[in-house]
Amino acid sequence: MSVDHAVQQGPGAASVGDVPSYPDVPTYLNILGSLHIWEGDGWKKESMSWKTGAYIASNLSGIPEFTFSGPNARALLSRLSINNVDKWPIGKSKHLVMLDENGYIANHGLTVRDSEYSYRHFAAMPWALFKAPSLGLDVEIGMRDIFIFQVAGPKSLQILERLTGESLRSLQFLGIRRIQVPGIDATVEIELSRIGMSGTLAYEVRGPLEHGPAVFDAVYRAGEDFDITRLGWRTYVVNHTEGGFPQQGCTFLPAAFADPEFVSHPLFGAALPPKQVSGHLSGSANPTDITARLRTPFEVNWGWMAKFDHDFLGREALEAEAAAPRRKTVVLRWNKEDVLDVFASQFEPGEEYRHFEFPTTPQSPAGDHADIVTKDGKQVGISSLAVYSYYFREMISHSTIDMELAEIGTEVVLHWGNHGERIKQIRATVERFPYLDLPANKDVDLESFPSGVVAH
Repeated sequence: MSVDHAVQQGPGAASVGDVPSYPDVPTYLNILGSLHIWEGDGWKKESMSWKTGAYIASNLSGIPEFTFSGPNARALLSRLSINNVDKWPIGKSKHLVMLDENGYIANHGLTVRDSEYSYRHFAAMPWALFKAPSLGLDVEIGMRDIFIFQVAGPKSLQILERLTGESLRSLQFLGIRRIQVPGIDATVEIELSRIGMSGTLAYEVRGPLEHGPAVFDAVYRAGEDFDITRLGWRTYVVNHTEGGFPQQGCTFLPAAFADPEFVSHPLFGAALPPKQVSGHLSGSANPTDITARLRTPFEVNWGWMAKFDHDFLGREALEAEAAAPRRKTVVLRWNKEDVLDVFASQFEPGEEYRHFEFPTTPQSPAGDHADIVTKDGKQVGISSLAVYSYYFREMISHSTIDMELAEIGTEVVLHWGNHGERIKQIRATVERFPYLDLPANKDVDLESFPSGVVAH
């Protein structure tokens, strides 16, 4: 979409959605119902940013923040989540996972407990809002438009310290704290959370949506000395795939998309991507089989989050799976020669193989993609979108695979292409999960990084 048609006057400068209108950003695109940077500083540079430098991304903005408050708020989240929400310190974040009746993940997202009776839920499906009326609990539910900016990579801490002018070393993993951003009125509540999807050191900056463009630009300017990169949606799912973060809408579909009542709901269903709830879905798996695109907590390696000490939606199905888990998620490394055959077919007569778009195919978000994985001719798994890792110079993907074949080094065959079209059988090898071999966010030694605070 042309920036000229998307620009609106924001506070102090022209903006596109919740980010400034930068003349050197080549593409803004409508993703998930709002405008985002598609490609900020070139997909190769963006692919390297969270390993060698830092990025700022607005990809999660535009989705409302949901608030749950009142004496029954905890009971509501408990009835919907596989997590134990009783042992939850105030001021800490938790990754809540919610199921449908069949044990598939209907929704997941980061949630903060603000007080004894109040919680905030970010960048997630409105599944809790949809289910709340049927649970008979009196809970006050609100919505607020916020920005969510992810700042990640080994230089992210220095950038945020340069931004705020103070040391941020005391902020622990999953913790949050208030910060003040230069140029923003001190009464505006802006928070910093040590969380992210890069697989490395990562943070989120969150606040009221109307201040988004100014805050984004302030972070970007603070990071100029550290070669900060603006990460767009084109490259965003590369970090999920390298870092070991399956994601609804990107590497699988939420089961909410398979719920007829949710899909037909006049409020919740209206905003869903039409292609992902009806019509033919992407990949060599049957294009009408939405269940091939759904996942259970055990299939995405989240079974450890399940606590069977409370009643929750989908518990019976999940308990049955817990007794005999069938599949888990691994990384598949694709055979280079077979990948090159796909490119070669584009220059040969006749029907070509489905082409690759770098760095991801299909382009993000691509939760509806599912390729069949076989071993000795028998189907043993489903592979998500194809990801070209410029950092590793390899084609990789997340795949749910039968437990007995999940050992590193196992060789399988991935069936690449769309169902009913020419299919390329690509040899693939099970590799480590996560594939990124750098310290995870929770394990990073913050004292190993120089301070970003400028001495006066």
